[in-house]
Amino acid sequence: MSYNGANYTAAYWTQGNNPSTNNGPAGSGQPWIKGALCGGTTPTPTPTPTPTPTPTPTPTPTPTPTPTPTCSFQTWSAGVNYSLGTVVRFPANGNFYKVVNVGTNGSDGTDPTISTWYWQPTTCGGTTPTPTPTPTPDPGGTFAGLSKAQFEAWFPARSSFYQYADFVAAAAYYPSFAKSGNATLDKQEVAAFFANLQHESDSLKAVREYNTANWPLYCDVNWVRVTCRSTNVNDQYFGRGPIQISWTSNYRSLGNAMGLGEQLVNNPELLATNATIAWRSAIWYWMTQPGRAGRSAHDVMVGGLGFGQTINAINGNRECAGGSEYQGPAQMQTRVNYYTTFTQNLGVPTGPNLTC
Repeated sequence: MSYNGANYTAAYWTQGNNPSTNNGPAGSGQPWIKGALCGGTTPTPTPTPTPTPTPTPTPTPTPTPTPTPTCSFQTWSAGVNYSLGTVVRFPANGNFYKVVNVGTNGSDGTDPTISTWYWQPTTCGGTTPTPTPTPTPDPGGTFAGLSKAQFEAWFPARSSFYQYADFVAAAAYYPSFAKSGNATLDKQEVAAFFANLQHESDSLKAVREYNTANWPLYCDVNWVRVTCRSTNVNDQYFGRGPIQISWTSNYRSLGNAMGLGEQLVNNPELLATNATIAWRSAIWYWMTQPGRAGRSAHDVMVGGLGFGQTINAINGNRECAGGSEYQGPAQMQTRVNYYTTFTQNLGVPTGPNLTC
C-alpha cells in the first residue's frame, strides 16, 4: 500500500497499525515493511515493435491526352474522289493526309498511305503524322555501288517522276535484289536492271506509253483480249512505269504481290502517279517474271547465265533469235550497249553471254 507518499508491504495480517510508525525491515517483527515496490519488481517492458511502413504506391502516370483535331477533315473512305486541298483522317492509323495533286476525278479514289503523288501527310490541330521509315542506304550512300550522282548521270533527261530516293525506297521491299553478298555480281545486276529500263522507258522519260492510240488495246480477262470498259485512263492497262507494265492480268498480279488486292486494277494510274509503286513494279517484274528465258532476270544474273538472258526474260520473243515475233538483233544490241556502259561506270566486268 501507499501511505503519505511511501510504499509499504504488510509482513503479516494486521489491523489498525499505522504503517509510518509500525514498520521495519523484513524479519523485524513489525507489521509493515517500508520501501517495497508497489506490485513487486517492475517487469521489463516489452518493446513496442516498430511498425513496418506501408510502401508508398508508385503513382500511375497520367497518359498524355490525344489532341482533339481542330481542323476541318473528313474520314477517308475507299473509292471516294476527294477534291484538291481536302484533309482526311485515315482510320487505320489515325493520321491525317491532304490532297495536294488531283487527277481526272480529284484524288481518283486513291489510298493516302500508298499514293504519295495525290496525298501528303499533314497535321490537324497539333496532331503529328507517323513518319514513313527511311530505308538504310549502303555505306557511302549508294545502292549496290550506284550513287545518286551516278544515277542522275545515267538519266540526265529523265522525267522528274523518277528519283533515286524513290528507287532505293522501292528496293527495300525486295531484300534479295542486288544483295547477293558478292559486290561484283550485285553491281552487274544493278547495271543490267537499269540497262533494260533505259530501253523500256526511253531513258526514264516515259511514265506512260507514248502511243496513246494503243492505250485501249491492253485489256484482257485471263490473258484473253477484251474490249476495255471505257476510254477513261483508269479503265485501260497500257504501259506505265519504268518497265512499262501493261495488260490487265499483269496489273492484277502486281497488285496482289504488293498486297494491294484489286487497287491497281481499279486504279492503274497509280503506276504513273506513285513513284514508289512505279519503281516497285519494275523490281517486281525483274525479280519474278520468267518470260521466254524460263527464269526471272534476277535469277539469270545471280545464276551467272549472263546479261543476254535478262533480255530473253523481258522481251525474248521479239528481240532474241528464234523468238516467235523476232524482229532482228537491233533492239537487243541497244540493251547490250547500255549494259556495257553501265558496268564500266560501276567498275565491274560485263560477264559472259551478253546476247541472246
